[in-house]
Amino acid sequence: MRNKRRDNLVRRSARSGGFTFVELLATVVLIGTIMPVAMRTIALCTRLAGQSRREIEAVSLASTKLAELVASKDWATGGKAGDFGADWPGYEWSAEVSSWTESTVRQLDVQVFWTSQGRQRQLTLSTLVYPEAK
Repeated sequence: MRNKRRDNLVRRSARSGGFTFVELLATVVLIGTIMPVAMRTIALCTRLAGQSRREIEAVSLASTKLAELVASKDWATGGKAGDFGADWPGYEWSAEVSSWTESTVRQLDVQVFWTSQGRQRQLTLSTLVYPEAK
């Protein structure tokens, strides 16, 4: 009787010591199914983060250029364009002054252009300016 109990305990402990082949195979199949989806999701998030970073840079550059044109009153000389130098390669800007609903006010638009993933992107910031009285 005592030997039977010991034999049963030995068999139970030997069986519960590891995973079966079927369990390991199911785990490998599950990981093989999930990994491609996870990798595509990570790639998409990385690409979107890069696009967001470039858009934030463009907004900052446009805001700076808009403030510079207003402060220096260079907006009054008509349309201007250029780039942001070696510090910001790939970004270009243009400024345009147009009439607004009131004759004493002008609208100043600054557009920033850049290329992302083979497509031309642009962003426009606008403000109202008052021409100096003559």
